[in-house]
Amino acid sequence: MASITRRLAAILAADVAGYSRLTGADEEGTLAELKAIRRELGDPKVKEHRGRIVKTTGDGLLIEFASVVDAVRCAVEVQQAMAERNAHVPERRRIEFRMGINLGDIIRDGRDIYGDDVNIAARPEALAEPGAVFVSNNVYEHVRDRLSVAFEDLGEQQVKNIARPVHVYRVRPEGVIPTVPSAVELALPDKPSIAVLPFTNMSADPDQEFLADGIAEDVITALSRYPSLFVIARNSSFTYKGRAVDVKTVGHELGVRYVLEGSLRKAGNRIRVTTQLVEAEAGKHVWAERYDRDVSDIFAVQDEITEAVTVAIAPVVAEAERQRAIRKPPGSLDAWAAYQRGLWHLIKCSRDDCALAEKFFQQATALDPAFSGGYAGLALVQIQAGTVFATRPLPEAQNLAEIMAKRAVALDGADAEARSALGYALLARGDHEGSLAEVEEALAISPNLARAHGAFGTALILSGRLKEGLAALERYTRLDPRDPGFAPGSHHTAMGLYLSGEYEAAIQAAKRAIRTYPGLPNAYRWLAAALGQAGRLDEARDALEQAISLSPAAFDIFVRRRVPWILPEHHSHMLEGLRKAGWSE
Repeated sequence: MASITRRLAAILAADVAGYSRLTGADEEGTLAELKAIRRELGDPKVKEHRGRIVKTTGDGLLIEFASVVDAVRCAVEVQQAMAERNAHVPERRRIEFRMGINLGDIIRDGRDIYGDDVNIAARPEALAEPGAVFVSNNVYEHVRDRLSVAFEDLGEQQVKNIARPVHVYRVRPEGVIPTVPSAVELALPDKPSIAVLPFTNMSADPDQEFLADGIAEDVITALSRYPSLFVIARNSSFTYKGRAVDVKTVGHELGVRYVLEGSLRKAGNRIRVTTQLVEAEAGKHVWAERYDRDVSDIFAVQDEITEAVTVAIAPVVAEAERQRAIRKPPGSLDAWAAYQRGLWHLIKCSRDDCALAEKFFQQATALDPAFSGGYAGLALVQIQAGTVFATRPLPEAQNLAEIMAKRAVALDGADAEARSALGYALLARGDHEGSLAEVEEALAISPNLARAHGAFGTALILSGRLKEGLAALERYTRLDPRDPGFAPGSHHTAMGLYLSGEYEAAIQAAKRAIRTYPGLPNAYRWLAAALGQAGRLDEARDALEQAISLSPAAFDIFVRRRVPWILPEHHSHMLEGLRKAGWSE
């Protein structure tokens, strides 16, 4: 007959959150996964920390530990491992544990245990959210200074079948207690906002933890250079490290619209980094990518992946913001949404859209006179109106563009997009040197800003540095293949190729521009000149007719006169091709 004894012990109670829902959806799969978790994770961890599994139920465990420190360590490590295991499992299929720990007197009868203190362990577990560890005050008092974790005081809680309230603490494995209570709702910033969560190390090699953290930290730093983004600092983002969290919760707690998640897995001498960008409020996936790299030079790999992730995210967020602005009724637009709506029309490069873009940029500046983006947008509108469609006299457009761009820079000298706009405005005056200086300053502020590379490439070409300019435009289109900037990359590429004497390549580039912007007269002008040089005279005459008919006034200022940003030798070269295409003065 087994003897009954009484002893002090730490009791860990755990159960599966949403067990009935999981088994209802897939009973066999859930049970098989639970067995795998016990075999691969749970049982080894309990043994490692000198615990004893007292009993199991379909969805729960009761574990006894001689040391309360071992009990808390075991619980924290299991929850962290489960977070990694669940990182890429759909939310509806995740197995997540709730855990509660108490320290007290137990009655041991053979292998079973009894007593009020055993029951108390089960009550914090019932209070815990999925993936969390809750402990009683007894546990807190014994381990508070002995473990590198933090404890969030949740106060006294009335629990089922226990007469007196139980003082409960939430374990924070990351060692940081959030400074913003979950009850506080942070307003979204007036620009697209993003939080980069710590990347999860999915490999069996704990040494890869530093690489996962390093990539996430570098992405945060790189995204912070984009003036159009509001990026949550590392200290706040990393409070979620090791936790199974829902992106909607992160968005609510940090006050952001987008959340970037990632993971790292190492196998042999290769690593795989996967990333996904989620719109927090709707839980909608906006973008995802996978990067496979050799780890022979770990720091080079870290830099390479950081750059790849960063340059992919910025234009994706920009496009998502434009689409969001489009869905808003015009009467409800705030300054940022009005600005995005203006950009959406500006990049269509049509006469009517140019006028609509000006209206929305004016609305942005009226709603927020201190917002530099609205003035930068107005500068680009003037340039497009004066130099592309000739709907505004060129001297007036040049003057207004420079005034608006300089106002944008005066409001925010660290706004790389504003400096890029000023670069375009100075270029429209023929100030190649001033234009290059402003765009170089923009690139120093934000090295991966696509629009700055576009402005740089255009300024270099028009300054006569054709090879460098084409390389910069190639970088521009690589950074943002969907071409959301003011100057269509393929149009300016066509110009640079033509001036370099690469006529067939210029023809293809001009045709790409026309496919995207069928109302863009400048692209037809360079296409006609290139076709004329290539001896394709019938096609050249058709392109020439289009260039003239789309905007006779623009054709006049570019061809019959010479705009100040075109060098005399470049103008003569263009006229040579147009004459071969059939144009006569």
